[in-house]
Amino acid sequence: MPVIDYTEARAELERLFAVAEERFRADPTPQGSPEAVEAVRVLFASSVQSYRETLLGCCIARIMDDSIDIRLPYMNQGEAAYNGRTLDERVINPFLHAREIPASKGPYLATFRRNVSFTEETRRGLRDTAGYDAMLAFIELLRAAGTQDEQRELAILLLHFFVALRDASNVTLARIARLSLDQQRRLVEALLDTPSGGLLPVLLAVALFQTLNECHALGWEVEWQGINVADRASGAGGDITIKKDGETHLAIEVTERTVERARVVSTFNTKISRNAIRDYLFLVTREPPADAKEAAGQYFGQGHDVSFLDIKTWIVQVLGTIGTDCRQLFTRKFLDLLDQRTVPAALKVRWNALVQGLVA
Repeated sequence: MPVIDYTEARAELERLFAVAEERFRADPTPQGSPEAVEAVRVLFASSVQSYRETLLGCCIARIMDDSIDIRLPYMNQGEAAYNGRTLDERVINPFLHAREIPASKGPYLATFRRNVSFTEETRRGLRDTAGYDAMLAFIELLRAAGTQDEQRELAILLLHFFVALRDASNVTLARIARLSLDQQRRLVEALLDTPSGGLLPVLLAVALFQTLNECHALGWEVEWQGINVADRASGAGGDITIKKDGETHLAIEVTERTVERARVVSTFNTKISRNAIRDYLFLVTREPPADAKEAAGQYFGQGHDVSFLDIKTWIVQVLGTIGTDCRQLFTRKFLDLLDQRTVPAALKVRWNALVQGLVA
């Protein structure tokens, strides 16, 4: 009789979800056969959310052991049956809640009568037969998938819709009343190490500039734009522009890519010189090569100060010198930025997980 290793099942689900998240960020269009995509669309349109959770359990059971008949989720249903309720309680439901994906509070099998089998006969008496039929259609695709790679692709397609569901929901950010400098340092380091397409470094930098402005009454206007917005099209000098009395005081470009010499020259020609920016700062996560620094130094004699700062070092050192009240203000500023609807839910979940790790 099949026995599922629930620790390995959770690890498999985590790996598949990471792939689904990465693909979703690259392209939110679901990838798969037309019949598979349509089945999942109908499934996620159903008001019975346990159908999709049941199907996720079927995916994991199929991947974990080919001898399992995923239509039989009770151990007393024969040699090929599996324990669907335990799989849900130990793997599926905790995973969905940990990832802050809208999910049932109880076991997904509660929707069905005891000893149910996922067959056409079961549809009688169900309140949403269209959703159930879509679940059955997907189960048959899973059963027909002859290799683990094919089974995993179907699971990733299903998880793609779970990612979309979470992104459409409102993830509540964990808020903590007080953080020590060491806790803030650890959070900043972890956030900067989180893949975000460059968004988290920008949000951290904006929050710190806003904090400096408010704490020291500098009279700045801190303007910033979203990631992948062309500076030339928007008329901005960089990702962040600090103005005072209507004049550009400092322009900042936040980048996770290595700033090569060619980029320094291009930035000078298209932004710094054109907008008469006297002070331009690259906030970087990687040390620029010597020829890039040399190119930046050549512009100093022309009245343009082009500099580089490691963003992690800069944030931590500033936080260490602005006092506890301003440090707490920085956290609030950052959370206000992170709470925007345009910020991917995955980054909000990441913040919540990091905070939970601090207080655990």
